[in-house]
Amino acid sequence: MIVAGGGPAGWSAARACARRGLAVTLVDPHPDRTWRQTYGSWGDEVPVTGPDALDPSVVAASAPVWAIARRTHRLTGSYAVLDTPALQAALRHDAVAVVAGRVVGVEGGRERAAVLDDGRRVPGGLVLDATGATQALSRSRRRVGRAAEQTAVGVVVPSAVARRVTGGRLTFMDWRPSHGRAGWPTFLYAIPLGGDDWLLEETSLARRPGLPLRELTERLRHRLVAHGLRPGEIPLDDRSRVEHVRFPVDTPAHRSPTGVVPLGAAVPLVHPATGYSVTRSLATATRLADALATRPDHGDVLDAAGRAVGGRAASAVHVMRRRGLDVLLRMPSAEVPEFFERFFSVPPEAQRAYLGAHDDVRGSMRAMLSVFVHLSPRLRRHLIAGSLLGAGGDRIDQNGY
Repeated sequence: MIVAGGGPAGWSAARACARRGLAVTLVDPHPDRTWRQTYGSWGDEVPVTGPDALDPSVVAASAPVWAIARRTHRLTGSYAVLDTPALQAALRHDAVAVVAGRVVGVEGGRERAAVLDDGRRVPGGLVLDATGATQALSRSRRRVGRAAEQTAVGVVVPSAVARRVTGGRLTFMDWRPSHGRAGWPTFLYAIPLGGDDWLLEETSLARRPGLPLRELTERLRHRLVAHGLRPGEIPLDDRSRVEHVRFPVDTPAHRSPTGVVPLGAAVPLVHPATGYSVTRSLATATRLADALATRPDHGDVLDAAGRAVGGRAASAVHVMRRRGLDVLLRMPSAEVPEFFERFFSVPPEAQRAYLGAHDDVRGSMRAMLSVFVHLSPRLRRHLIAGSLLGAGGDRIDQNGY
């Protein structure tokens, strides 16, 4: 088996399969590169038990969750921030053969091989495409218009500094417009990183095209100054203390060559509202490895792998969530905070069903209905229009954003 891509999705699958005695080769252009993204999830989604359990030490911090729209809301459950170096180390497995290179294609029949950009061939049978949103092994890279992107700029500060902004609360979303800018609304995402560090991040939810990082930097600076921080306490000029985020949330499905199964963002089933994918990749890796370990026949392997990774239920839930993305993209800027005020007012089980439960069709339908019932008539009209009209086009607000 070959895994193309050495991010969390690729290494999760490689580790789970190797733990079951399967021969695995992982190919990545920079296999020793350190992951620098910050990963978070709902606490109960981190697999600290089960066949592919991670040591609890991969959780750098866990705390109750708060959200602010028009009012302040305490959300149900806890939020876990992962220790990225610890996660990367935990997903490594000595039985996985690692090859430095970039997979650009596949060839052969039953005895399939990955073709690298320098002409090398790596034999391995089944190929797992974990190349992310680039979908390197896609037969069709067709994209209609610009991708909707989530963008963010964050700065790492000591906990005492962060407390003056957040009151010490882990803040999932703070929609108050203290960034001082008109146009497309953004929110503050504030999380502890473990030790004495906190990440304060100005975030633009899905938007087509994504809000520029320069604009987010200035919004974050203005927001933190408005909360009483001095310029010297906001190290936005120190690259080691700054995080930039940009990723697509509506990557179109692609047609993989025979014998290739996509993983992670290459599927693509990234949550279009949150961008969460890491804990989903971990859960998928366990299902995939269990399926492959019990299917010695090549044809059965392909079928089992496809069902373990995607499946009809997960695809149906993703279609519903993409409709939710369409609603957001078409919603007038001034209405977005009000929409989330209504969302955070629905029953907790409905919130979690929408933000998690990736293959629970009934739960997702109930959650979306619950949100609809709680909306004002004006927001209901926006929801219906977004659902009927489909993906929103490019959005240009005043000030060019």
